[in-house]
Formats: sequence, C-alpha cells, structure tokens
Amino acid sequence: MRTPTCLCLLLICMLISCTPTQEKHEIDYTSYVNPFIGTDFTGNTYPGAQAPFGMVQLSPDNGLPGWDRISGYFYPDSTIAGFSHTHLSGTGAGDLYDISFMPVTLPYKEAEAPLGIHSKFSHDDESAYAGYYQVRLTDYNINVELTATERCGIQRYTFPEAQSAIFLNLKKAMNWDFTNDSHIEVIDSVTIQGYRFSDGWARDQHIYFRTRFSKPFEKIELDTMAIVKENKRIGTATIARFDFNTQEGEQILVSTAISGVSMEGAAKNLQAEVPENNFDKYLAATKANWNRQLGKIEVKSDNEDDKVNFYTAIYHSMIAPTIYSDVDGAYYGPDKKVHQADGWVNYSTFSLWDTYRAAHPLFTYTEPERVNDMVKSFIAFYEQNGRLPVWNFYGSETDMMIGYHAVPVIADAYLKGIGDFDAEKALAACVATANLDNYRGIGLYKKLGYIPYNVTDSYNAENWSLSKTLEYAFDDYCIAEMAQKMGKKDIADEFYKRSQNYKNVYNPATSFMQPRDDKGVFIKDFKADDYTPHICESNGWQYFWSVQHDVDGLVNLVGGKNRFAEKLDSMFTYHPSEDDELPLFSTGMIGQYAHGNEPSHHVIYLFNSIGFNDRTQYYVAKVMNELYKNEPAGLCGNEDCGQMSAWYVFSAMGFYPVNPVSGRYEIGTPLFPEIKLHLANGKTFTVLAPNVNKENIYIQSIKVDGQPYDKTYLTHEQIMSGATVEFEMSNTPKAIGVIFEEKNP
Repeated sequence: MRTPTCLCLLLICMLISCTPTQEKHEIDYTSYVNPFIGTDFTGNTYPGAQAPFGMVQLSPDNGLPGWDRISGYFYPDSTIAGFSHTHLSGTGAGDLYDISFMPVTLPYKEAEAPLGIHSKFSHDDESAYAGYYQVRLTDYNINVELTATERCGIQRYTFPEAQSAIFLNLKKAMNWDFTNDSHIEVIDSVTIQGYRFSDGWARDQHIYFRTRFSKPFEKIELDTMAIVKENKRIGTATIARFDFNTQEGEQILVSTAISGVSMEGAAKNLQAEVPENNFDKYLAATKANWNRQLGKIEVKSDNEDDKVNFYTAIYHSMIAPTIYSDVDGAYYGPDKKVHQADGWVNYSTFSLWDTYRAAHPLFTYTEPERVNDMVKSFIAFYEQNGRLPVWNFYGSETDMMIGYHAVPVIADAYLKGIGDFDAEKALAACVATANLDNYRGIGLYKKLGYIPYNVTDSYNAENWSLSKTLEYAFDDYCIAEMAQKMGKKDIADEFYKRSQNYKNVYNPATSFMQPRDDKGVFIKDFKADDYTPHICESNGWQYFWSVQHDVDGLVNLVGGKNRFAEKLDSMFTYHPSEDDELPLFSTGMIGQYAHGNEPSHHVIYLFNSIGFNDRTQYYVAKVMNELYKNEPAGLCGNEDCGQMSAWYVFSAMGFYPVNPVSGRYEIGTPLFPEIKLHLANGKTFTVLAPNVNKENIYIQSIKVDGQPYDKTYLTHEQIMSGATVEFEMSNTPKAIGVIFEEKNP
C-alpha cells in the first residue's frame, strides 16, 4: 500500500514528465521524415541512412547509370545492385557510390554490365526514416537494414537458410566515376580493410575503409583485374566474395568505417564510433541525434503532409555539407596532403552556388557551431589550394558552377558574430579569391566592369559571361560589408564600387541584363526567354533579378517602382509556349519563374520591395502547396545539397533571406499556426498564425512582441532575441499598392 508521501512523489514525477520541455524531447521527429521525397522526377535524392552532416551516406544503388540515377537510386526502378557508402544529394552530378556491398544467396543473379549482380525488390517491402533504411531483396529473401554514424555505416542482413555470400565490389563505377585503383586485405576472420581510388567529378578521390563482420566468413575469394587507361596499367580493380552458411533468420552485421586519409584512419573511426556489433544501439543513437537536430524547429499543425514536408526539408538541409575529417582530426586536403584539424571539424561537399542563398543562412540559426567549422574549412582550403572553394568535395575542387560563393557564407557568419574563426585570414582569402585575374574572367571583370561574352580563357571556357558578372557583383558586396564592419575602409570602398558592376550589363533598350562584347556592344537579337551559353542554367528573365544586394538600385535602373512592378508581374504571367523545349533545369515553372533552379528562389519576395506584399504571399503559398509534396516526385527540381529544402523551411516559417548577408528576412506567408525556433543562445523565436490555412494565406496585420509592426521584413536581431511574431491571417489580399488591385488572384 502506498503512503501519502509516496503518492505525492508519484504526482510530482507525473507532472515533471509532462512538462513542455520533456514533451518536446519525446516527439519522434524522425517519423515525420520521408527520405523517399525527391527520389522520383528531378529531385535526385537518395533514401538511405545517414547521420546529420555525416561522412557516410549508406544507400541502395539500382545498379544502372543515367541522369535519373545520379544519386544511385531512382524510385521507378525495380533492381538493387549494392549498398554503397557515399552519395550526393540532388546535385545532378554522377559520382561516388564507394565501398559497395551486396548480400546474396547461391546461385545469385547476374546480368550483363553495367547492372551485374543484383536483385529485384518491391516498394511494398521497403521503408525509411531519418537514419534508417530497410528493404527485402526479393530474389534472395534477404532483409537489409541500414543505419549510420558520422563516419561509419552499419548494415544488418537477415538471411534465409542457405549458402550465402556477401560481395564487396570496388571495381564498379557509374556515371562520371572511374575506378583508378583498389585494394582489399584480410586482417582476421571478421575484419578487412582496403581502399578505392577514383576519378570523376571528385578528382583523384581517395576512400579508405575498414569493415568488421559480426560472423567469421568461411571463405573469401578475390577477383582482381588490371585497370588500363591509354594503353597503360594504372591500377587494379578488386571484387571480393565472402561466403557464409546461414540459418533461417540469422543476422549478419557489416560495419564499415571510411576515411579520406588512410586505412589506419578508417580503423580509428570504426573503433571510436562502432566498437560493438549492435545495430539497434547505433540506430537508437543516430535516431536520437536526428531528433535533436530536427527538434530545433517545432511546428504545430493538423496537416500531416505539411509536417512531413517540413521535417523532410529540415532533414534534407542537414545532409550536406559533410564531415570530412577523421575522429583524430586528420583530413585529405586539395594539395593531396594530409592535414590536421585541431579543435574543429573539417567539412566538404559545398554546393555553394546553390546553398549560399538559404541553406547556409539557415545553419546560422540551427547549426552555429558547424558554421564556425565550415568557415575554418574554407580558410584551410584557401591556404592549401590558393583560392576559396567554388564546389569542393573529397579534397578536390570541381569548379562546378560560378561565383566565389564561399564569400557570402563567411561574411554572413562574421556579420552575425558567429564563431571564433580568424576574421583577418578570412577577409584576406575573400579578397585574394576575388582578385584572381586569370580565373574565370575575373581580370576582365575588373578591367571592363563586366565579363565580355566573346572572350574566353582556360577557366572561362563555359562562358556564362552575364551570370558571372552578376554573381561576382553580389560577392563583391559581401566582401565590402565584411570589410566595412572590420574598419577596412579602402577594401570596403573598392568592393562597394565593384558591387555596382551589375549595372554595366543592363541594356535600357531591352530592359534586361544582356551580354556585351569586349568593345561594349550588347549582343544582337537578344531574347530574354532564350537559354544561351551566356547565362548559367537560366534565361534572361530568370537572371535579371540576381541583384539581391541592391534591389532599390535595380528598381531605379528599370525606371521606378511602377515599371519594376509590371516587369515582375510579367515574370510570373509570361508563360512558355507549348512548343518550347525547356532545358532540364527549368522545372517548377510559374511563367518564367523556375522554382526548380536556384537563381529564381528569391524573386517571389521582391514584390515586398515595391509594396505588393500580397503578391509575395500568394506565390509563396502557391509554391509551398503545389511544388512540395509528400511523395517520391515531391520536389520540382534538384535538391542541390539542401537549398531546395532550405527555401521551404524558411518560407514555411514565414520569411526568407533575399539578401543572405543583410540580416533582413523578407516576410512571406507562414504555413503553420505555430512555429518555435529553438536557438543556441537558449532563447526561442516564435511565429504565431492561428487562422492560417490553405485559403487564409494573406497577412492582415503583424505584431512583434505584442506591438503593431509595419515593416515587410524581420531582422536577425529580432530572431536572436527570441521575439514572438503574430500574424493575423485572412483569405483577402491586403495590398499596399494599387497597380494590381484588379489583377489579384
């Protein structure tokens, strides 16, 4: 029988267990993550297991090359030919797929190359959530489960009674990848190690590994063959087969650590992160890790699909950049030497042309410690490679896309007071990178104030002259802002002046940004809706607005707010004709606006600058509700290492960083009745919109901390102070201007 004291203690314990803080941690946010979103259509995501920002991305590969299978997996496919430890999330670049294992029963199924050893599978026997993936291989009745720590992948195979085998294929390469050399050696009856060197998008990529089986293999067979390139042997391709006699329901764990440094480094990673054969333990730890990350933003909603889309978007934003140093801090640098990160973590996989826009600004709130390490990674990359990264991963610069967009990431972190990185070194790296005269037209840009379309050099072969001019001008503004705050007036003045170079490619006769030659003559027969070699993955409509740092200047350039409003309205109403063959990257189209590609991402929010905030609200809601869906084809364009999803995360919270280094966030329309952003400083920023729904998308009034608020933007200071923003919502547009009164949707 309980005494009264015991009953009081019990009641106290029950009350404590139901406090909001405790309840927050009890929510399983991983259950709201659908890793299959983006695995169909053009999303190019993968469904496998990964820890937040993890070096390992353990995921199934369908076994066939092609654009649709850039990430290794395409939802409409029906085969699996291996589970490899490295993948790219929605980049449109076909590389990685390293250290690929495949369990089978004998006799196994093997097709002609490129598919090879494989199995059929069904989506009915497949599942996934954040940190976990599962599938049954139909041809062998083997159930495969995957989870991962930061540097290790853990696979659990449940076998039938059979003569079974596990293949490790270091030969196979898909898409842009090419095996240069590989090696496997046996340490003992359950442990192997080796490496795979390759060339592809990541040049001279080195992946070392150590693998531990939970059961001794009965036999190992090594199949090696010479790799010949240009009539010269350059290395060895290696495939290993490990034989096991399995009983019904018997489980074998395959735990693999990878390293960019050495086999010894991989061994250290395995010992540090996965010392035991305990799949459930590491799954629980990774799931808890994901819940901590995902729980930094709480939403309340009765719409389950919206919650899945939102938490999957946060998840996708935390896939990359990826950790690229071992547990002891060692990492492989772009100078092909091993370096040591002392007290910080080195990161790689920076899709900066995409992610500087929203993903990195999001990290300043969700991952400030990682932001500090990412900036330190940039500085180290500069010291080892002579310039800041453009699109780097695995110790290699791919030079994909344009601009020097490590700059806005550095400047944003500095201006927000994040981290302890060396600001003097960081600014010096920014200035030096912006002054590389022989790199991608920078010398001509400095000399002429723009990059001419008719002059190329070894680094300017892809042209994209108009886009480069606009991208450089924005990056120059970021340098100026950082220098200004550091008290370096000469640098600030120089780069503020350079940031106005966007005006040099504006043609008043056409009212568009237009390519010019080295004599200053605008290109003839220019059509803004054409896709040309002078504009990077876009057309003249889409790149016209790439002046995020000086929207007021752009408004004046076209002749004032009325003219700007008409042009911006036309962006969304001038639709391609049915006969137009749009390129692969022009998806998610609303008129000429292409949400499937990054240059358009801020454009919706520009209506705020001319008093038509209701138009911003209409189009933001349209994109969130129509172009993000809880289904495999739920992304309208490449995920691009988190940028597509970061746009959604910010927009669902009700605001977006049009100028990513300004500390200002243009207000759109919130998706949820309540959102709480838990900040590293211990404060919580709250957005309330009690009446919001799919019809009530228009803001009638705003309060900040209970006081009326009449601005179209929120500030970094308001967010960090833990302010509460209240939106009164309605289904009636409330425009500030008059131009669109008769044209409101």
